[in-house]
Amino acid sequence: MLIAAACGGGERADGDGGGPARPPTAAMPTLESVGEGEGELNLIAWRGYVEESWTRPFERETGCEVDARYAGSSDEMVSLMGDGGGGRYDLVSASGDASLGLIYRGDVRPVNVDLIPDFENFVPELQSPPHNTIDGVHYGVSLQWSPNVLLYNTEEFARAPTSWGVIYERAHAGRITIPDNPIHIADAALYLKATRPELGIEDPYELDRTQFRAAIDLLKQQRPLIAKHWRLASQEISMFRSGDAVVGAAWPYQAIALQLAGVPVAETIPAEGATGWADTWMLATGAPHVNCAYNWLRWISTPKVQAQQAISFGETPANRDACAFMNRLSPGSCAAYHADARASYLASIWFWKTPMADCGDGRTCVPYSEWQQVWRTELAG
Repeated sequence: MLIAAACGGGERADGDGGGPARPPTAAMPTLESVGEGEGELNLIAWRGYVEESWTRPFERETGCEVDARYAGSSDEMVSLMGDGGGGRYDLVSASGDASLGLIYRGDVRPVNVDLIPDFENFVPELQSPPHNTIDGVHYGVSLQWSPNVLLYNTEEFARAPTSWGVIYERAHAGRITIPDNPIHIADAALYLKATRPELGIEDPYELDRTQFRAAIDLLKQQRPLIAKHWRLASQEISMFRSGDAVVGAAWPYQAIALQLAGVPVAETIPAEGATGWADTWMLATGAPHVNCAYNWLRWISTPKVQAQQAISFGETPANRDACAFMNRLSPGSCAAYHADARASYLASIWFWKTPMADCGDGRTCVPYSEWQQVWRTELAG
């Protein structure tokens, strides 16, 4: 079951001062074929990403013994991956709020996706997303994802809300909840993108000073309306069960857990669209066990293993062929987690990416370090 905090939650993800200039490891050669494994594999992962049900069979098949270091935040992952993994770590399961920072710091290296047979079965949106692929160079392999949906109590809302505006209005003051995560500033920016076109927001992760300030001002206006910020999915579930919250930003996981408990809730993506997180297994620049790392990338990309992780953790697989396995493990889970979603559903999601100082279009934008600082000092619960 899901026990981790909101993926990517944390105080810092350094390396955001740069921009779309060529990453330092862009020219590093990639493996041309997978050779004999080195016998070891050292991972930095979210807790729940390296479970025995799929790790033990991998070890038996490849001879690569897995050692996992679990991180509690993107900040910790970035720190552990310093100096390209320090010659110790091979892979990190980075969320989108950290992945570009890792790339531009030079802590991860390109990977050859041609060596991942199931890569062609990934949803197109996660084959070469901007949070892990730059100028056609892949710095990792997408793994799992989740939309950040609007969760609401159906007894309070006779009809599904059609706008994120409901979490910024006083009608439900004191019964609104949002994640305690600096990347949530992008959710406010996405709402402003639709409702205040004069700001000229094109990408909720690429905000100039004026756009950034507008998002912060909106969240400051919202702050007195918040019952509590949640860091763990279980915290939000508890708030909806007790009635302390009736609307808020969530994942499908929370909606499913509450529905199974008999709480009258539903989830939706409003007209403005939604943000979402997508995790990537990224190869450390100084990875000592490259062949075992590629074996892991191959293994974790297969539909059965993707389904196992999706059900175990409470998220959505990148591999489209995982649906049948998900439904065998938990009937109806493929649809519940939107693993069979149409392209239009995925097109409505803006997946997390690290805000950078250089937006790449001639503008100077607010880097993620400032998002984190402002969140801590002005917005956090």
